[in-house]
Amino acid sequence: MPTAIKTSLWFLKITIPISLCVTLLYHFGVLNVISEFLSPAFGLIGLKGEAALVYLTSAFLNIYSAIAVMTSLNFTIREMTILAIMSLIAHNLIVETAVQKKTGSKAWHMVALRIITSVIAAVILNYLLPSQMGLSSVGVQPIANPTLKEVLLAWTISSFKLSLKIVVLITLLMILQKVLLEFKITILLTNIFSPILKIFGLPESTSLMWIAANLLGLAYGAAIMIDEVQSERITKQDADLLNYHIAISHSNLEDLLLFIAIGISAWWLLIPRLGIAMVAVWGRRWFIRY
Repeated sequence: MPTAIKTSLWFLKITIPISLCVTLLYHFGVLNVISEFLSPAFGLIGLKGEAALVYLTSAFLNIYSAIAVMTSLNFTIREMTILAIMSLIAHNLIVETAVQKKTGSKAWHMVALRIITSVIAAVILNYLLPSQMGLSSVGVQPIANPTLKEVLLAWTISSFKLSLKIVVLITLLMILQKVLLEFKITILLTNIFSPILKIFGLPESTSLMWIAANLLGLAYGAAIMIDEVQSERITKQDADLLNYHIAISHSNLEDLLLFIAIGISAWWLLIPRLGIAMVAVWGRRWFIRY
């Protein structure tokens, strides 16, 4: 499908250079310096200095990378829970912000929203979580010191696999979208999720995009979301409202399962994000109205 290939190439043009840049920044210790600078701020929300490195990893890359760093350091379950919700809100910022800009939102709005709400969520959990939640059972993994050649080789292999995954997945998603539209299944989905969307302050027209973002995330759900806007099945204003929600709460299947696997409760990660997302959307609606 030409549309799927076009979307895949656009996605890869953003993802691959960013991935290489961050990989090199890690290798040469630049991100470590930045994390040390941010360490005092993280102490204010119940986290030790190493937490800054996890947060930076999630901001530039993805949840997998953040978990890899998180499980390589000595964090308690309480600290991991706070870090997890921050990472779920503010991860893969450059790529996902590009998607949201393409679907009708201002890039700086989305970045500011995600960073600010990730801190708010951390403050809330730091206040609500029990002081003692035990130690992590995942253990400490040794951190290797590979050469630049080894780093670049590993990055090349990883990027090749990622590229194949993206092209195949986006093509399948575009086919699925056409099937849903052809057999009017989108209408059924809209009727099912309409009551939930109303509570969140979202228009009915955003139902398919909301489902895609929750099941697949912003990055892999990009094909459906961009096509919905470009095909004018949803207005940019409605897409912008949705972006205020899914910027804070998305990928609520795979990402939550990843954190459950390392011993973190899904409820602490899901409920606060849904609540903050609802406040963000209703706040946006109020701002537009007045």
